[in-house]
Amino acid sequence: MRQFDTNNHSVFLLTYHLVLVTKYRRQVIDDTIAVRIREIGETIGKNHHVIFLEYNHDRDHIHILFKTHPNTVLSKYINAFKSASSRLIKKEFPQVRQQLWKECFWSQSYCLLTTGGATLEILKKYIESQGEKR
Repeated sequence: MRQFDTNNHSVFLLTYHLVLVTKYRRQVIDDTIAVRIREIGETIGKNHHVIFLEYNHDRDHIHILFKTHPNTVLSKYINAFKSASSRLIKKEFPQVRQQLWKECFWSQSYCLLTTGGATLEILKKYIESQGEKR
């Protein structure tokens, strides 16, 4: 059964899948750096009502499954996360600068997907059936 979140005026379940890729797809993310990236993302997430549900990485990208509130501006969270993690990773792990000679750690683009449990077809049928007598 799904666990819904609430606030004073609404009930919601908002989950997203975020993929961030390193600049030039450089393979600079090891396990230690990945742990630090997660810590930064979760810390910044507290200010944006973002809670990590799952996190994993490869050498050139990360995946985050997270939930959030309806009033969260996702682009502000993602930009704050990318900016802070880029700055801190390059400062704390100087070897990264050798492979990323410019200022950016992350690619400018990102992939953000909603993760609703029902398919669009099921939702369309549900909405179409409203008001029908059974």
